[in-house]
Amino acid sequence: MAENVKNYKKLNMTKIEAKWGYIFISPWIIGTSVFILFPVIASFILAFCSWDIVSPVQFVGFGNFIEIFTKDTNFWVSLWNTFYYTLFSVPLGIIGSIIVALLMNQKWKTVRLLRTIYYLPSVTAGVASSIIWMWLFNPYSGLINYFLGQLGIQGPMWLASETWAKPAFIIMSLWGVGGNMIIYLAGLQGIPRQLYEAADIDGAGSFDKFRYVTLPMLTPVIFFNLILSIVWSFQVFTQAYVMTGGTGSPGRSTLFYVLYLYQVAFKYHKMGYASALALVLFAIILIFTLIQFKFSKNWVYYESEMKK
Repeated sequence: MAENVKNYKKLNMTKIEAKWGYIFISPWIIGTSVFILFPVIASFILAFCSWDIVSPVQFVGFGNFIEIFTKDTNFWVSLWNTFYYTLFSVPLGIIGSIIVALLMNQKWKTVRLLRTIYYLPSVTAGVASSIIWMWLFNPYSGLINYFLGQLGIQGPMWLASETWAKPAFIIMSLWGVGGNMIIYLAGLQGIPRQLYEAADIDGAGSFDKFRYVTLPMLTPVIFFNLILSIVWSFQVFTQAYVMTGGTGSPGRSTLFYVLYLYQVAFKYHKMGYASALALVLFAIILIFTLIQFKFSKNWVYYESEMKK
């Protein structure tokens, strides 16, 4: 009898704790439902409709998607611009982050200060960063062309040139390698020292230890950052909007996908068409993510697997 009473009290306490747990997380649940879940569902429905905010919603079936793939040249231009940006910014960002993390993993006296300095750009507001880089990329008075001139090199027009506009955004993206650097640094510090000691016993040099110990042990972190970097690169928007005035100029060289989506939704008020573009973007990112998971088993090594 006493055991049953004890179990009843324990069960009752569990229910009370669960109730209060749901009460405490209710603001998050409500916020997620109102600001994320509902807009996602609404966007999915609107992707098959025509709606300009003012007129009633009209169901058009797959009409928006047919127009996207067969008639909309801006879609293909924006998709190419985004692919181009992703193709270069993601690998360069990963390599740059790993190099900085390796440097910040040394036992220097000022290493904490240096880590903070490298990390600061990643927490700087996107608009502020864009304004700074607009000044740096100024073809006439910018610091970049000034230093190139000191080396006897004629600086390009950067954001005023269709050829150099996208490379300018790629260079700018490297300014934020400090964000991923922190993650790589945590990964480096999680590598067991015994592995390096064993490599020393085998006579391995610095390069061999990096190739056969550091890099394999970092592959889970690289995989994680690779997925996030591709997702973020496909959603590049703030820099392009601020630095080109939302036009994607010069020409359409910086008309990235999300910037074009923004124009369709809030400049042309084609909410249904914009929702269809968003759904296509979701499908593209999902495909790239699934491909990465598919091939990750060929190059990602986990510590538990290596012990086997």
